[in-house]
Amino acid sequence: MEAVFEAIRQHWGRLDIAMHSIAFAPREDLQGRVVDCSREGFLTAMDVSCYSFIEMAHLAEPLMTDGGTLFAMTYYGAERVVEHYNVMGPVKAALQAASIYLAAELGPKGIRVHPISPGPIKTRAASGINRFDELLEKAAERAPERALCTIEDVGVATAFLATDYAKMITGDVMYIDGGYHILG
Repeated sequence: MEAVFEAIRQHWGRLDIAMHSIAFAPREDLQGRVVDCSREGFLTAMDVSCYSFIEMAHLAEPLMTDGGTLFAMTYYGAERVVEHYNVMGPVKAALQAASIYLAAELGPKGIRVHPISPGPIKTRAASGINRFDELLEKAAERAPERALCTIEDVGVATAFLATDYAKMITGDVMYIDGGYHILG
């Protein structure tokens, strides 16, 4: 990651936007109960899925000389128990907590931080979640919009948050899930 940010510094000298969109947990820890998660698996999931965002923010901060926007992809399972999400729930909760602290610390420099929480989307990463197709069906049936969000839906909402139109928004989770998160 240091090499990437150094290349940005050398080529452009500054940075406006950075997106953190990586998560990982060993399959045996992801597909088992949280209480049975191995220490090594938990620490790996936290390092890859949460600490790497803090590291990214640390490396981006000096390049955001005119302010900027940091994004982190999270999920509803950080706040409510989602069947089969398992260890990623506590890990995403840590990512959301880190986001509000980063928003508070970097805000005086004009750097905004946005945790983005899309509804379930069929991606390669999601394929590691046990019975993910059932989660998709449930979300589509229950969401007030009665539809799943798309990658394009996430993209346009995220793009809006990077503009000056959203200059007074920071630290809050942006749900892009057709309202699914309001149902509890």
